[in-house]
Amino acid sequence: MSAVATTVKPEGVAERVPGLWKTPSVLGVFTVLVALLVLISPRSGDSTFRWSRQGDWFSIPDVSLPANAVVWAAVLVCLLCTAYAAWNAYAGRKSPLLLVAVFAVVAVAGFLAWAVAGKTLPVVGLLAGSLALAVPLVFGALGGVLGERAGVVNIAIDGQLLFGAFGAAIAASLTGSPWAGLVAAMVAGMLVALLLGLFAITYWVEQVIVGVVLNVLVIGFTSFMFSQVLSENAAALNNPPHFPRWEIPLLSGIPVVGPIFFRQTVLVYLMYVAVFLIAWALYRSKWGLRVRAVGEHPKAADTVGINVIATRYRTVLLAGAIAGIGGATYTLVSVPSFGREMTGGAGYIALAAVIFGKWDPIKATLAALLFGFASNVESVLSVIGSPVPSQFMLMLPYVVTIFAVAGLVGHSRAPAADGKPYRKS
Repeated sequence: MSAVATTVKPEGVAERVPGLWKTPSVLGVFTVLVALLVLISPRSGDSTFRWSRQGDWFSIPDVSLPANAVVWAAVLVCLLCTAYAAWNAYAGRKSPLLLVAVFAVVAVAGFLAWAVAGKTLPVVGLLAGSLALAVPLVFGALGGVLGERAGVVNIAIDGQLLFGAFGAAIAASLTGSPWAGLVAAMVAGMLVALLLGLFAITYWVEQVIVGVVLNVLVIGFTSFMFSQVLSENAAALNNPPHFPRWEIPLLSGIPVVGPIFFRQTVLVYLMYVAVFLIAWALYRSKWGLRVRAVGEHPKAADTVGINVIATRYRTVLLAGAIAGIGGATYTLVSVPSFGREMTGGAGYIALAAVIFGKWDPIKATLAALLFGFASNVESVLSVIGSPVPSQFMLMLPYVVTIFAVAGLVGHSRAPAADGKPYRKS
């Protein structure tokens, strides 16, 4: 049972505020874990962090720090953050998000200093790779935010990502154009979304069950097609061309920032635009007001003339197209060809980003970037020869997801009509 804090109303009546102790509890667990690194397995030597890459306007010198000293400094800062969070909980106040962000940065810095002792960590490569890995998660999270803002729970994000990757691989292979693959990925994501809308909106089927069934259906269909069709005709059907990296003039030469944000593929730039447009449209446009209205109070929206069913269908289809773009990232950017179950459950992490981001497109994007960073750490540490067990690093993204959603999300409220079919009386 979650710990609770007690606040006092002006009339003297005590009110129980749930969840305030979750944040200091989770921060305390991570503080102990960081401290155990240096206590159980102290590292000798310096940790070197490289900040520049070829093509930068100017070179930033490498930074070398004693590994053990950095870890102990990180433990001290984490202890202070945990103590402050506990004091806030005791006083009946929420811990500010900035506190959690500072804690996360310091804890990660301490862990990386311990992991790369005696070696050199390419920081720019780590962050640029994290952004690239987060692209499908961001598109999936944006699709999840739109669907749930309209009142439809989208558990089928993973199916939309996988079917998008499948459609992109075939279309790009047949036409020789990655742009055709991108369009096919959007159509594939919309097809899964159409099935979701048909059962969830029209026939009032339990939305969580529909989403899980659609994920299983897509996995089964794509696995069958891969083994029976794509594997037999790999050169013609599973050999898609890839989007090249585009370097933005001037911006790509800025040290640290340029290689991370402005030496990417077109799908990353499309992600920037999508995040901005969805965030703006959801809160600043008439369309966004209608979407949020049918997700919060569909009967009231219907009363003022909004077609609830049509609005939900259009929003769910748009969400499916956006998730399909995320699926295209796998076969048009990341890997040479489509593979069986290649998303690896990324849709569920994207769904966690929706919850962690409290159904807000900007916050969900930041959560997806966090999970992308956790995924890329394993790859980078393996390349530089870190002694961290690979099995631990492979499970790191999922551990971070669980802790983030269960411990750091705090009190959050989904749209009031989320998951509830609308029955017009």
